[in-house]
Amino acid sequence: QMDVKTALLNGDLEEEIYMTQTEGCVVPGQENKVCILLKSLYGLKQAPKQRHEKLDNLLLCDGFSPNDADKCVYSKFENGDCVIICLYVDDM
Repeated sequence: QMDVKTALLNGDLEEEIYMTQTEGCVVPGQENKVCILLKSLYGLKQAPKQRHEKLDNLLLCDGFSPNDADKCVYSKFENGDCVIICLYVDDM
C-alpha cells in the first residue's frame, strides 16, 4: 500500500482556470492580476478526475485492464504472473 502525496498535483487541465494570487505570493504592483493554472491543485474540483484520467491512460498503455465492476481496479496477466492495482484518490 502506498499514499501518493502529490497525486492531485499532476493532472493536466482541459479548460482554462484562473485563481487569485495566494497570500504571501502577491507580486508588488500587480496585486489585481490573476494566475492561470496549468496543472491541477488540491481543492480544485477537477483534480481527482484529471488524476484518474492520467493514471487510467498510463495503466491502459502499459497493458492493464480495468475491472468491469470497479473502474478503480486494474489487472495485468503476463507470463503466468498477475498484478492487481487498486486506486482510490491518492492511495494505491
